[in-house]
Amino acid sequence: MLIVLPPSETKAPGGQLGPMRVSFPELDPIRQALMDQLASSDVETMMDQLKIPATKRAEAEENLRLRNAPVMPAIQRYTGVLYDALDASTLPTSALSHLAVGSALFGLLLSDDLVPRYRVSAGSKVDNKTMKAWWGKAVTEQLAEQSFVVDMRSGAYQQLGPLASAMTVRVEQAATGKVVSHFNKQYKGELARSLAMAPNIADAASINDVADLASARGFQVRINGQQLTLLV
Repeated sequence: MLIVLPPSETKAPGGQLGPMRVSFPELDPIRQALMDQLASSDVETMMDQLKIPATKRAEAEENLRLRNAPVMPAIQRYTGVLYDALDASTLPTSALSHLAVGSALFGLLLSDDLVPRYRVSAGSKVDNKTMKAWWGKAVTEQLAEQSFVVDMRSGAYQQLGPLASAMTVRVEQAATGKVVSHFNKQYKGELARSLAMAPNIADAASINDVADLASARGFQVRINGQQLTLLV
């Protein structure tokens, strides 16, 4: 089972000098083409197409030299509420092996892939092409090869590689049935952590299996088709 997380817009700086190392080599031609376009871009044009504010110009300039930038594991590069709740630094390797991240620049990453800091989002355009147009069916094809996918990506990132058979996660208030927005990422991070650490995660092959794992670890859940609703 592979749990696919959304990336964060903000990313941790720094890392170690060394080569990038990314999984899913079938995605490399698109990755390389994107990095080529970014490296040859005028910074002002790039900032406009990538919707990068003037205050983040330094991050746009980093896009010019991605191949020579410091790298760190993807699961440490991404930051924010979901990743705070995930607390990946305390997860064993066995748990990390079930985590992946959807990415506008790299398409799909495993948790230990070594990546630079970059600034490209699902709503960006590179060379006047949307990220959905860049990725086409490539990410979907890679996800389809997984035994079972728990898709926690946000809607915009799901569109970069939709998978009809994937299980999605919704967070609701148990008392009212209203969608939780403010703490949505926190709860998804907590759920991803619990699922990744479940002793029998390797045997999970359906939404019913995932619901059983979540319930066993104290979550209140409801199944609706391929959507697991987390009641909080």
